[in-house]
Amino acid sequence: MKKKVLVVGGGGREHAIVEALSRSMQVGQIYCAPGNAGIGELAACVPLKDTDVDGLLHFAQEHDIDLTVVGPEAALAAGIVDKFRAAGLKIFGHTQAATAIESSKDFAKRLMAGAKVPTAAYRTFTDFDEAWAYVQAGSLPTVIKYDGLAAGKGVVVATSLAEAEAALRDMLLDGRYGEGKVVIEEFLTGPEFSLMAFVSGRQVRPMVAAQDHKRAFDGDEGPNTGGMGAYTESFATGKSGLSFISDEEYNFAVSRILQPVANAMADAGTPLSGVLYGGLMKTPSGIKVIEFNARFGDPETEVVLPRLETDSYEVFEAVATGGEIPALRWRDEAVLGVVLASKGYPGSYAKDAPITVAPDFAERLCHMGTKRDADGSLLTAGGRVLMVIASAPTTPAASRLVYAAVEKIHCDNLFYRHDIAKYVIPGLTGNL
Repeated sequence: MKKKVLVVGGGGREHAIVEALSRSMQVGQIYCAPGNAGIGELAACVPLKDTDVDGLLHFAQEHDIDLTVVGPEAALAAGIVDKFRAAGLKIFGHTQAATAIESSKDFAKRLMAGAKVPTAAYRTFTDFDEAWAYVQAGSLPTVIKYDGLAAGKGVVVATSLAEAEAALRDMLLDGRYGEGKVVIEEFLTGPEFSLMAFVSGRQVRPMVAAQDHKRAFDGDEGPNTGGMGAYTESFATGKSGLSFISDEEYNFAVSRILQPVANAMADAGTPLSGVLYGGLMKTPSGIKVIEFNARFGDPETEVVLPRLETDSYEVFEAVATGGEIPALRWRDEAVLGVVLASKGYPGSYAKDAPITVAPDFAERLCHMGTKRDADGSLLTAGGRVLMVIASAPTTPAASRLVYAAVEKIHCDNLFYRHDIAKYVIPGLTGNL
């Protein structure tokens, strides 16, 4: 009998997870809570918030769900995994305690120090005056991070004392993101990349690496966002999936960063049981950790999961049950995606703008923040709205396909970057 799966979340990451599960020969019915307009074409959308743990548990029990896969960090931090497991249900994701690897920057830093994982030097503060004195006595730029969850927006790279003071006031005095605690880090230089792995206890199965583009506008200008596009390259560039990361550097990231962190979490009695996301940087002195996330990255998942040839249900179930994670097989191709976002994002933006997709649109389209109105028309419903994704033998070829496809989407209130993968495509702006 084919399996029934519940995917928790409603963005582009969850669309990619649903799409991967839909390719599994083991999966029959897929539900997604709350889902979105695009997910609704592959799964039955359930009108429950991703943090409605009791409602989701009741739904899973009522519908005899075989496996639940959690997308967003907020659901993990709300303890969904603990509650489902206490009820005897299989669920892919970390416990509330293990989610501290993402939900507390200070916890992650202390864990890395104990495991001798390379990362930026840091200090943690709860007092504004002490933090401000530390910044004034140090050098610029400096990196100021809110300790808790902030939807990818609680990081400020301050290049002036005025910027640093404003960020500290924002996080420690004004409570923009919640209770005030900050981590102040040394500023590192070099290209960033994302390396995710399926982790179950001490088992670590790394995925292909990807590179995200955080700034809102071309040339890495503008404010930080949740991500405006990402890409991963074919194995002609090496086994990492990124041409600027050598096989040796990829092996280092797995053996000296991801594996020691998995071991340290297991030793602490809070083993990982989902995805460990390493936000890494190739610095002049080697690979170092910028941050960890306790779940699939967004938008990296949308370009990484299409390459996964191994049955995704087998992988998710093995992680959820503590079984042997199967060896991962990957398609040898480049995948590139461009995010279309509402004008004004990551600040305030309007919703309900109509979207028209040309009938001859032929590439993959992940919905991130969309909905249908009463007559079935597609409307914007979030900051990041759509992600156009293409696969090809090379990164430049994938880029050409993506940008040709973007022209087939029409909406007066969307913008996008024109230089995704600029670091590796000759002719686009940007240098490593």
